[in-house]
Amino acid sequence: MLKIIGIIVVLAIATILVLAAMQPDTFRIERKAVIKAPPEKIFAVLNDFKQWAVWSPWEKKDPAMKRNFGPITAGKGATYTWEGNKDVGQGGMQITDAAAPNKLTIALNFIKPFEANNTVNFVLTPAAGGTEVAWSMDGKNNFMSKIMCVFMNMDKMVGPDFEAGLANLKAIAEKP
Repeated sequence: MLKIIGIIVVLAIATILVLAAMQPDTFRIERKAVIKAPPEKIFAVLNDFKQWAVWSPWEKKDPAMKRNFGPITAGKGATYTWEGNKDVGQGGMQITDAAAPNKLTIALNFIKPFEANNTVNFVLTPAAGGTEVAWSMDGKNNFMSKIMCVFMNMDKMVGPDFEAGLANLKAIAEKP
């Protein structure tokens, strides 16, 4: 009986490892929304880390989160670090490109709950009725990430937060 259980456990582990090895090396999460506001108004909110508290969905997940801003809080070179509960973890961001009012690129580095280095982009383009804001995050899947992807879908896990953030951004930017 123990031999059969042992074989089942070994087969289950082998299956998980094979499925993990088949996962892609990279991931991309993206959501879009049309906001009835000029790109300059939207970009100003995105480009200043001190304004993220009013729209970022993670700010609401841990109101007691510790925030630290670098000497520059807006534009290229701006930095922001945080340390919070299990819902927000610990990490930091740095604006690496700020091409006003069309594109903002951020290096996003997580420390906890696991280390990850991702790239976030906000692309603002003219659209019927306003500005289309595309929010994306790209990153690499190491083997541990690939194992996690066997059990959970990153797009379904993070995508709703992007949608909430875009809805918050829309509400703020559309105010007169």
